[in-house]
Amino acid sequence: MDRFVLTDAQWAKMEPLCLGKKTDRGRSGQDNRLFIEAVLWIARTGSPWRDLPTYSGHWNSVYSRYSDWMKAGVFKRLFEAVSDDADMEYAMIDGTVVRVHRHGQGAKGGPETRR
Repeated sequence: MDRFVLTDAQWAKMEPLCLGKKTDRGRSGQDNRLFIEAVLWIARTGSPWRDLPTYSGHWNSVYSRYSDWMKAGVFKRLFEAVSDDADMEYAMIDGTVVRVHRHGQGAKGGPETRR
């Protein structure tokens, strides 16, 4: 996968907080960035875990790891690490007021009621 959702600067802040680094004791994850990209894909698309693209790994392995990280509070720490420089590119406020024409408001009147 050549394109990532996370920028390199965001990943640099998140990488030390991930579980399964080479410096951690026990089993380490193959690619933490790819795993987080898979979780972001699920969150972005709203798809079920079984529809996860094959380049992200087996869906059940990704889900199991996601569940373990949720229990350990890793995602909360990751969010706090990158939330200091929030990207407000997608936050837009629309102040448009749409009014209904007076004939479309459902008021009584018109030819049917005058009989």
